[in-house]
Amino acid sequence: NNQDKIKLERAGIALWSLLSKKRSPTTKMNLFQSVTSALDNTLASDPTAVIFGEDVAFGGVFRCTVGLRDKYGKDRVFNTPLCEQGIVGFGIGAAVAGATAIAEIQFADYIYPAFDQIVNEAAKYRYRSGNLFDCGNLTIRAPWGCVGHGSLYHSQSPEAFFAHCPGIKVVIPRGPVQCKGLLLSCIADQNPCIFFEPKILYRAAVEQVPTEAYTIPLSQAEVIQEGSDVTLVAWGTQIHVLREVANMAQEKLGVSCELIDLQTILPWDTETVCKSVAKTGRLLISHEAPITGGFAAEISSTVQEECFLNLEAPIARVCGYDTPFPHIFEPFYIPDKWKCFDAVKKLISF
Repeated sequence: NNQDKIKLERAGIALWSLLSKKRSPTTKMNLFQSVTSALDNTLASDPTAVIFGEDVAFGGVFRCTVGLRDKYGKDRVFNTPLCEQGIVGFGIGAAVAGATAIAEIQFADYIYPAFDQIVNEAAKYRYRSGNLFDCGNLTIRAPWGCVGHGSLYHSQSPEAFFAHCPGIKVVIPRGPVQCKGLLLSCIADQNPCIFFEPKILYRAAVEQVPTEAYTIPLSQAEVIQEGSDVTLVAWGTQIHVLREVANMAQEKLGVSCELIDLQTILPWDTETVCKSVAKTGRLLISHEAPITGGFAAEISSTVQEECFLNLEAPIARVCGYDTPFPHIFEPFYIPDKWKCFDAVKKLISF
């Protein structure tokens, strides 16, 4: 049936990607260098690819495009005016005309002026034209999440706003290997994609990354650690927090946690998450965004519908508070390992 075909196709893509990564030479990269490598691979292989945004010609605030203008020229890597709506609007037009358009929004917090272009134009372009036209070659990159001192306008996690919009894909990596593979998948995907990059990991996360191009399938969660007692679900930076929580739970409580990196927020991998919860009977979801209307709520609702008879405790959400992101009080705002560990204890003792 179709479901089996999809599973086989996904398995084949994942295996091919894995084999490709193993064959390819690797080099040590942090997360921003893996972004640069993915963009370099794209510009080298696709003559229609263009990269544009505020300061990208100079390397960008986080140095993700360093050296690309010198290597590929000012017509392919160039600065734009300080106008997010214009950046995305230009990207839509370039993609419709046949180019591979890669737009950078300097901070995810400033993606809101482009909200109308993304939600009402990019996401609906194929649908409203009856598939005669599309802007599927558009990828929008943006630094995302808290950084330790970003405060109101430089620490937001706006993925839930876009998860409500059919027609786009929303992706968030946890490290350099995933970042490069998922970004290249977004660029190759025939739908407009938003790619949020955890800015606190730009220099903190370091791995051996293949220098050649490879892809990681979208809409496929990764089970990072198998377990039997509690399912932990997160994405981006919070994966590293929950990895510590899983170790603490094993050492202090003898509790076995299964850790899942969602990777793609829209469309998300319901099958992997629900299969895990059916096994463990308990679910904790954590993200930095405010709890009300956060994407954890969508996951909770779906799991409750699909796994109601398997649940041994109410689903737990450990998220940010329903306030603007604070500055000096950031350590109290973010869902740290201690808050998540307390939630695991409550799940087990319910």
